[in-house]
Amino acid sequence: MVRMHRSGIGFIVSGLALGFGMATVGACEQVDRIAEECGLDINCEAGGFAEGKASISGVASIDSFFGAAIDLNASMLELSGSLRAELDAIGASVGLEPGASGADLEMAITAHLATYIDVDAGFSVVYQPAKCQASVEASVAAAAECDVEVEPGMVSAKCSGTCRADASVEGGCSGEAEVVCSGTAPNFACEGTCSGSCAVELTAAASCEGTCRGSCTANGSTMDGFDGQCAGQCEGECVADLSAGGSCEGRCEGNCEYTPPSGMCEADASLSCRAMADASIECEGGCEGEVEPPEVSAECEASVEAKASASVECTPPTLAFEFEWAAGLEGDAGLETRAEFRAWLEGFRLHFGALLAARAKADIVAQSGLNLVAAADGAVRGAFDDLQANGSLKASIGAACAIEELPVAVAALQESTTSLTGNVEASVSVIGAFGG
Repeated sequence: MVRMHRSGIGFIVSGLALGFGMATVGACEQVDRIAEECGLDINCEAGGFAEGKASISGVASIDSFFGAAIDLNASMLELSGSLRAELDAIGASVGLEPGASGADLEMAITAHLATYIDVDAGFSVVYQPAKCQASVEASVAAAAECDVEVEPGMVSAKCSGTCRADASVEGGCSGEAEVVCSGTAPNFACEGTCSGSCAVELTAAASCEGTCRGSCTANGSTMDGFDGQCAGQCEGECVADLSAGGSCEGRCEGNCEYTPPSGMCEADASLSCRAMADASIECEGGCEGEVEPPEVSAECEASVEAKASASVECTPPTLAFEFEWAAGLEGDAGLETRAEFRAWLEGFRLHFGALLAARAKADIVAQSGLNLVAAADGAVRGAFDDLQANGSLKASIGAACAIEELPVAVAALQESTTSLTGNVEASVSVIGAFGG
């Protein structure tokens, strides 16, 4: 049912009334007569964007804009809240009240670290970028919903990153992509990125910056069956922490992401197709990278992009910390203090990782918000002009009703973008202070 507020359609009715022989009748009476003669309920006050209603005009491309705006607005509000929650949790752990600025957070964390570590030696957080996966299905569905020329089931989206494929995919990937396997490396020899631990066999006694498994010679004595940090010379295996991912010259004890020479993965490994440089590939699963939606009309492009962005999911990366203890905390005397810091560090690990994931999605969603606001006029007013030219009374009135809702949607998107941007800027200070 198409509804429209009377005050918003007077100019439309005045132009259309001539065709109905009502040129001398008042605008409000014209509305009543059009409603009676055409069976239209023209009352926009029945609800719109503020009530979460996308079906405002009855015109696919216009209503898809409002649907995308509703989804994106909700996503930005949720992300802004998530960023603030993680910042406040980190702030509370160092004695700050909720709502602290990024600069205050950075200063408080630095002061907290100085109690436990050698700040001159530095404190760094090592990690791979958060992985964000866009829903290809959401992009295709949004295209079919917005553009009447798009037939569901007959179109597909492309991925310019890595497409997660079903493990049973036969024949590998297309010519524009390479196979990427993720799982336990064959014989634990990882020819790619190892995430977990990397065990290197020491053929002779040597220093070990990781965990020494074997014997440790320090201060003139040797301890056999040793498993820990060796302050002297280690014989056996030296195990490095590759939680954040990296190359491994030894045995990869964890997940390995590698490109198999045969083009096929091991039976227990997951298979993905990674697009070559400057290429994009057909994708039916999740896409880690940029989704290129099906070709749609100009009025639908921003709406489809926004729908896809709202569906993006980003997972926190694994973190590894690098630091040196402050003077006086080595040995038994500092045992309790070191345990206290490690407990704090685990909480920081959780919230900092979640902050990185939320920040990664925020970058994507905020840009889509700006694009959707920029495209609002063309998506709604452009479609309205086309409908008027085609002489569709019902569609024209419905589109005019949507024009009344347009400022409401744009204002909401702008407010959400501003809120999100503020929390993103605070997160930048915190993340940037530790190598992000």
